[in-house]
Amino acid sequence: MASIATGPRLFLLNLRHGLPRAQLPSDKMITKFMTEVTAKFNPFSACAKPARLFLTYLPPNARANGTSIHTTLLPRDSTRASSLKVKFKDGKELKFDCGKFTIKGLVEEVDRHSRQLQKAADLAD
Repeated sequence: MASIATGPRLFLLNLRHGLPRAQLPSDKMITKFMTEVTAKFNPFSACAKPARLFLTYLPPNARANGTSIHTTLLPRDSTRASSLKVKFKDGKELKFDCGKFTIKGLVEEVDRHSRQLQKAADLAD
């Protein structure tokens, strides 16, 4: 049986022994229907991790495709919670408190609405 390890050692242990890794959101997030993404977070806070990771899931050409991306870095001693706001082409706005969601939960919620818009666009064609 494999020994218990944490952090990068666990990752390497899993790669060497072929053990399944933790499930992460898929690399592809449906961003074609997003019009605006606003993230506010304290980069030194642990609860900012979902907001930071969400921004990394946006493709490099998101701004060129018409998505407006705004980030606000809160000061280190700020007591405000990290938040993420996503607006879509149909006018719907999703607001998230990043302290209550994981990155997987954020991506699932955003993709759920994006899939609905994709389905409506496919039916309209």
